[in-house]
Amino acid sequence: MTDFEKPVQDLSAAHHVPDFPIIPAEHSGTAKEMEIADSKDDDISTAPSHASTISEHEDIAQPSQNPPTLSRTTSVNPDAVIVERKKRRGLFAGLTIIPEVENPYHYTRKTKWFLTFVVAMCGMAAPMGSAIVMPVLQDIAKDFHASSTVANMSVAVYMLSMGIFPLWWSSFSETAGRRTIYIVSFVLFIVFAVLSAVATSIPMLIVMRTFSGGAAASVQAVGAGTVADIWEVRERGRALGLFYLGPLCGPLFAPIIGGGLGQGLGWRSTQWFLVIYGGITTLLIIFSLPETLRSKTLPLSQPVPRPDHYEKSTADNDLTPTSTRQSMQVKTKTTLSALRRIFLDPLYVLTWLRYPPIALTVYYASITFGSLYFLNISIESTFAEAPYHFRTDIVGLLYIPGSLGYIVAAIFGGRWIDIIMHREARKAGRYDDHGKLVFRPEDRMRENAWLAAALWPGALLWYGWTAEKGVFWIVPIIANFFFGLGSMLIFSLSTTMLTEFMPKRASAGIAINNFARNLCSFTGAVVAEPLIRSIGNGWLFTILGLWSLISGFAVIHTMRSRGPGWRDAMVEALGE
Repeated sequence: MTDFEKPVQDLSAAHHVPDFPIIPAEHSGTAKEMEIADSKDDDISTAPSHASTISEHEDIAQPSQNPPTLSRTTSVNPDAVIVERKKRRGLFAGLTIIPEVENPYHYTRKTKWFLTFVVAMCGMAAPMGSAIVMPVLQDIAKDFHASSTVANMSVAVYMLSMGIFPLWWSSFSETAGRRTIYIVSFVLFIVFAVLSAVATSIPMLIVMRTFSGGAAASVQAVGAGTVADIWEVRERGRALGLFYLGPLCGPLFAPIIGGGLGQGLGWRSTQWFLVIYGGITTLLIIFSLPETLRSKTLPLSQPVPRPDHYEKSTADNDLTPTSTRQSMQVKTKTTLSALRRIFLDPLYVLTWLRYPPIALTVYYASITFGSLYFLNISIESTFAEAPYHFRTDIVGLLYIPGSLGYIVAAIFGGRWIDIIMHREARKAGRYDDHGKLVFRPEDRMRENAWLAAALWPGALLWYGWTAEKGVFWIVPIIANFFFGLGSMLIFSLSTTMLTEFMPKRASAGIAINNFARNLCSFTGAVVAEPLIRSIGNGWLFTILGLWSLISGFAVIHTMRSRGPGWRDAMVEALGE
């Protein structure tokens, strides 16, 4: 028996407990004190009320009567309704240490942070697979007698697959569940990483890495959905910021690991490292990640729609015989419906880019992410040549400052965004009928967004011209820290806003973002080196920096002035 699942009472019947904690009237003052204390205590979580509000004043209610036979564990709150082990959803659901509950908001804060950590660990796999080969691209080119541009394609198509595959992973996760998608995708990630490690030609390496990146990319969309499943809006900025530490720690550790392994054991050892990492994360998922998708709002099993005449013929089966021709028509339509759901429906989410709040948010996040890959390719090509001539393992270390900027922004930026959101709601006096703050996604774009919009384009200009002139290596590398700081503020901001624009389709919103931004990173990985050789680092990053600066200020100003009206129209159209 583990600390995560320790029954206090036997489960003899399933009882539903209200989503609101019931507090006796004579103890309402105590309840307020408990709410304040809760913000300082990571072991206990308050029960949620609504995804977009937070109570400023506790309501008075009748004393609670908890079911006498409700099972308790150390990983859930007293208000949680635990799903019986045999009824839990997802592959190998009976093996999970943490139990599935009907309302994921009812996990304790300690459990929520642990689940966020697990998903962040999984989210590290895909970016790690991309960045781990950065220091060994020249070795890959020499081994297969290919050009540097062709070797860069192993990174470029990897990023492209990370943008395309999440559309399907996200769609499937809304019906098959988060847990099943994680397990299936990471098993595939291991298989394709093995095939990449034993590749006998550059085309084989590129293809296998394409499928490897597409498999691991499931977490890029589904992971943010999991975080949205378990965290309320009032804390989601901080939680998503820490979740993205995983994907952003990948680029921190991967070049260091890749440089060390490549220097001592050759480039193939980088792919074997991914195999080992994939195995560890798969075990973490199987034993510690329960299903978090809410069955009440998004059922895991949705029957394929059947034609009306089929339902009628079934109902009147004893009176009206069905011809063979009619049966074949029904089967054909059912098959076509299933094929549409598998192959076409995942692409439908891209049509949501017609809504300005989504389009502008995704656009800004995408140019930020694309600039990151221009920068990554520049570091690898610039510091391996004159006047620097750094070894493979040293080049890997040069990626550290940028990732340190990501970490600082993820730890403090997410919390900063949440504070701003609360402040703006209070300042505007937005309370509902129950005294709860009403939040708007646009509240997150304040001084933090303006600072970030100036910081990372300025860092690009700084890096470009100091690298162009061969200035002492630490000067351009320090610029990368500020690029990481500013760009991570934008990543956190855009991701959190997308989960709030479409609260019922959080993973779909993130999938759209991943699709667009990885198209930009694919473009950056393909054209960066030819552009550097053609016009140099200085002019390349001047163009990127000025474009990003103008775009950022325009997006923030437009979203602040017209965003609320656009969002209301979008919510009405989507039925959110």
